[in-house]
Amino acid sequence: MVSSLASDQESVVAPHQLKRGLKARHIQMIALGGTIGTGLFMASGKAINTGGPGGALVGYSIVGLLVFAVMMSLGEMAAHIPIAGSFAHFATRFVDPSLGFCVGWVYWANWAVGVAVELTGVAIIMEYWVKSVNSVVWSVICLVILVAINVFSVKGYGEIEYWISFVKILTVIIFIIVGLCVDTGAAGGVNIGTSNFHLPGGAFPGGFLGVFNVFLTAAFSFNGVEIVGITAGESVNPHKTVPAAVKQVFYRIVLFYVLSILVIGLVIPYTDPRLLKGANDITVSPFTLVFQKAGAAWAADLMNAVILITMISAGNSGVYSSSRTMLSLAEQGYAPRFFTRVNRWGIPIWSVLISCAIGCLAFLTSLFGSGIVFTWLTNLTSVAGLITWVVISITHIRFRQGYLAQGRSLSALPYVAPFFPICDIFVIVVGTIIIFGQGYSTFMAPIKGSNIVASYIGLIFAFVLYVGHKAFRRPSFVKAVDMDFETGTIKEGVFDIRDAEKVDINGVPLPLWKRVGNKIFSIFA
Repeated sequence: MVSSLASDQESVVAPHQLKRGLKARHIQMIALGGTIGTGLFMASGKAINTGGPGGALVGYSIVGLLVFAVMMSLGEMAAHIPIAGSFAHFATRFVDPSLGFCVGWVYWANWAVGVAVELTGVAIIMEYWVKSVNSVVWSVICLVILVAINVFSVKGYGEIEYWISFVKILTVIIFIIVGLCVDTGAAGGVNIGTSNFHLPGGAFPGGFLGVFNVFLTAAFSFNGVEIVGITAGESVNPHKTVPAAVKQVFYRIVLFYVLSILVIGLVIPYTDPRLLKGANDITVSPFTLVFQKAGAAWAADLMNAVILITMISAGNSGVYSSSRTMLSLAEQGYAPRFFTRVNRWGIPIWSVLISCAIGCLAFLTSLFGSGIVFTWLTNLTSVAGLITWVVISITHIRFRQGYLAQGRSLSALPYVAPFFPICDIFVIVVGTIIIFGQGYSTFMAPIKGSNIVASYIGLIFAFVLYVGHKAFRRPSFVKAVDMDFETGTIKEGVFDIRDAEKVDINGVPLPLWKRVGNKIFSIFA
C-alpha cells in the first residue's frame, strides 16, 4: 500500500516533458521552410545585380553545397541523440562546455532578435494594403498570433509550418514554370533565351568580388535550415524523419533556389536597376517582375501575400527555435532552472514567453532613436547562423572521433554522414572565410572604426561569451573516452533508413519504378 501511494505521488509530481508530436511530413516541410524565405523572394535580385547571372548561380550553388555538408553532419548526431537544442548540447557534450555555452546563447539571441525583425517586416507589408492603421497594431497582432501558436501544442506549430511551406513551394514551382514560359516567349511574347547572359560584362560582370558578395548574401539567406536539429527532440520517429529531411535538403535547394536564380537571370537583365530595390520594395521584387512580364497585373499583391506569410512563418520558427534553445541552456545550467518548466501540453512555457518578451523589446528599439539600437541588435546576430554551422562541423568531427575511439560501430548509427571529414573541413574553412570576410567593405577608405565594430559585433559577442565562460568556469575540453553516446538516445525502433527506403510495409522489396517514383514524390512532399 505504501509503495503504491509512493508511486502515485511520484506520478503526480513528475515534471512534464516535451512531446514528440512532429510527424515526418512536418519535419520535411520545416526543413524546406527554413531555406525558402525573403532571401529568395526579395534579396535574390540584388545578388544577380551584384554578381551577374552567372555569379549568382555560382554563389548560391556553393552555399548549397555548404548547407548540404552542414545538414549531413547535424543529421548524424541528431538522429542518434534526438534532443531539443541539439547543437548547443552536442558542443558541450563532445567538444567543450564553453563552446556549447557560446553557440547556445548566440543562437538564442539570433532567433529572439529575429522575431523582432519579422514583426517589423509584417508592419511594413501590411502598410502596402492598409495605410490608415498604425503599423505597430499589425506587429502586436502578429506577436499575439505567434504566442498563441507556440504555447499550446508543438503539433500546431508543425501543422502551420507545413501549410505555409506548402504555399511557398507552390509559389516557387509556379514561378519557375511561368519564368521559363516568359524566357521562351510562350508568355510575354518575347523569346529572351540566354541573351541576358551575354550582356556587357558577360555572365560574371563583377568578377571574383561579385561572386564573393553573392556568396555572403546566399549564406545569410540559408540561415535557419539547421532548425531540423532543434525539431529532432519533438519528432515522432527521429531515427527515420531526421535523416530523411536532411538528405532531401540538398535536392530541394537545387530545385527551388538554384532554378529560381537561373530563371531570374534569364528573364531580368542584371543591369536592371530595379533588382537593387527589390530587397526593400515588394513591387520590384524579382518574382514580381517576372510575373508582370508574363502579364500578371496582380503580381505585386500575390507576392505581398506570400512575403507576409513567409515573415509570419519566420517569426513562428524564431519563437520555436529560441524557446527550445533556452530550454537546452537551462537544462545544462547555462540559464535559470525555471526555464526548464514544461506545461501539460509539452511546451516549455517560460522559455517561450521570455523569447517573445525579448523579441518584443527588440522590436520596440526599432521605433525609437532612428532604429540605431535595433540595427546594432540585428548586426549582433547577423553571423549567428554561420557560427552555428562552423560549430556543428567541429562538433561532428569530435563526435565521430569519440564514437570510433570507444570501439563503436558506425553501422549502429541510424544515419551516417557521407564524405567524412571532407564535408566538415569544407564548412569550417569556407564558413570562417565568410564570417571574417563579410565586413571587408568597412576596411575601404574612408575607414570608420564604428562601422568596423558594427559589422563584426556578432563575432565579438561570440568571442566574449566563449572567453568569459572559459575564464570563470574553466571547463576542460571533453576527452574521447569521456564522451557520452547513450544519454538521450531512443533504443526502440532503431533502424537504418537506407534499408527502409527499399521495402514496403511488409518488408517486401519495392520494384525499381516505385523506388524512383517515391524519390521524385518525396522532393515535393
